[in-house]
Amino acid sequence: MTQNEQILEALKNGDSLTSIEALNRFGVFRLASRISDLKQDGYIIESERVNALGGKHYSRYYMPTKKEENGQLTFV
Repeated sequence: MTQNEQILEALKNGDSLTSIEALNRFGVFRLASRISDLKQDGYIIESERVNALGGKHYSRYYMPTKKEENGQLTFV
């Protein structure tokens, strides 16, 4: 399974990922690049900026939850 496939499977299962989590779980050093690949393939992936100690920050990536109402698909 490719890195993109592993990341996509995790996100589809409701997991969120940071760079360090992707490195530990899948051996992915450049998560942002893999996320970019998946977005170019048409997947909807969101990110949130997380503030860490010392004024640093990092991104956490996730797929929005899908919810169907009145025959329309919305993201929560």
